[in-house]
Amino acid sequence: MPLAIFSLISLITLVSIYAIELGQAQRDMTQLSARATAITAALERRANASSAYLRAGAALLATMEDVPADDFRRFVSELRLDADYRGAEGIGWAPVVRPDEVAEYNAFAARTGPVPFTLYPQPRGDAPFSAPVTYLQPDTERNRRALGFDMYSEPVRRAAMDEAWRTSRPTASEKIVLLQEGGEEAPGFLIYMPVFASSPEGRVLRGFIYSPFNADAFLQNALELEDAGAFGVRLYDGNPGEATLLASTLLDDGPVLREVRHTVTIANNPSVLVLSARGQTALTGLSMVTLLFGLLVAMLLMLLLRMLIQQAQEDEASLQRFEEQASIRNTLTRELNHRVKNTLANVLSIIALTRRRATSLEEFATGLDGRIRALSATHDLLTQSDWGATPLGAVVRAELLPYTFGEDQKVEMAGPELDLAPNDALSLGLAVHELATNAAKYGALSTPEGKVTVTWRALADNLVQVEWCERGGPPVPQERGRGFGTDLIERIVAHELRHPVELDFDPAGVRCVLRIPVRQRGEFAIRAGKANTPQS
Repeated sequence: MPLAIFSLISLITLVSIYAIELGQAQRDMTQLSARATAITAALERRANASSAYLRAGAALLATMEDVPADDFRRFVSELRLDADYRGAEGIGWAPVVRPDEVAEYNAFAARTGPVPFTLYPQPRGDAPFSAPVTYLQPDTERNRRALGFDMYSEPVRRAAMDEAWRTSRPTASEKIVLLQEGGEEAPGFLIYMPVFASSPEGRVLRGFIYSPFNADAFLQNALELEDAGAFGVRLYDGNPGEATLLASTLLDDGPVLREVRHTVTIANNPSVLVLSARGQTALTGLSMVTLLFGLLVAMLLMLLLRMLIQQAQEDEASLQRFEEQASIRNTLTRELNHRVKNTLANVLSIIALTRRRATSLEEFATGLDGRIRALSATHDLLTQSDWGATPLGAVVRAELLPYTFGEDQKVEMAGPELDLAPNDALSLGLAVHELATNAAKYGALSTPEGKVTVTWRALADNLVQVEWCERGGPPVPQERGRGFGTDLIERIVAHELRHPVELDFDPAGVRCVLRIPVRQRGEFAIRAGKANTPQS
């Protein structure tokens, strides 16, 4: 029961922790998604602002028959690129140069550019026109290196320019590599806005006003509007992958636990924003508190139930002990009554036989006194053993004690250690007393030369054979009257021992053989019965 309660409380605690962690994960995902939406909006606002500048520039250039360098420089300077156009490398102009206009363009570039340059690479005749970088503001060393480059000759740029030409909208290119200061390369993209001129044949493409963007600077500029917080940001040109990564922000070390993806449209070109969150796999604070509290409650309940069950078991064991003790007392009381009745019956029999054989009052008193003392000696032994198993040798020694002192030892005893039941010990004590009394009056113990030997040995079927043998005393008369001792041994003792007694009055000495049941040592019968009783 305590283990079941502990398991139940632990299960409830684990389910609670799972619910808390699930709710926390959902809140974190909601927060992550909201942050990704905000950053997506910031990126699109920056792209739309840049596109608005290019639209304004395209509208201005469409009104000019020619695009003078000074006018373009003035237009760009008024845009205040450092304050309002962050993330862009500048604004440039790339006119349409058809194959038959290449020489004229090179001459124009040589006399109007900040440094002499020519169109490169040379047209191969597979493109309807070229779109060389003619102006690129602000005028920096890095931007000057781009002057004259035919952007239409490069496939990625060409695809963006064709799309812008087709839709007449600002269009961003896919990922390109920008040449930075010191010769380093950085990923980026360009936004193109076509410039048209009106003619009787319709609108004619004059060129493209464009802006190159460093992807990392563009992302950082957008994050100034919407802080990424503790999240990592990655911007991809199309499907996320190593080859399409445009820019990213660093994230603390640790496993990525959650991430969301949003599509970002930058100047008519779809990109993918990935916002990710790292963290530890440990439980949240609330989950830890719930776990500790749940385990504490489970352990306390388990200990409480265990104490209650243990107390109940102890109370039940105490009741069982009380019942057992009451049963033992009742049994002992009945046994005592039985033994008292048996003892009184033996006493009455002894008195009756002594009275019939006595010829005088003194003889009656003497005989009765000796036999009662024999019973008393054996009772002392039984009392010392709590009326349990009594050693056979102790019974024999107690009855023959008056004849075993002094230098002229007249009694020899030998045999193994065997135990007798209380009734059997009393009967043996009476028999030995009568034999010893007879030997002291008429037999081997009445002369100095006489000797008594008492031996016992174990037989089969849990029996012990006790043999009394007298030698060296006066000859035993063959013609004699039947005395009280003979009747006591052959009737009372034989009846109590449940086996016949062999009493032989050999002329050389009296010989008596008794067979007595042997008590096996073991557990008290009442307790043994209790232990073997099946518990309900």
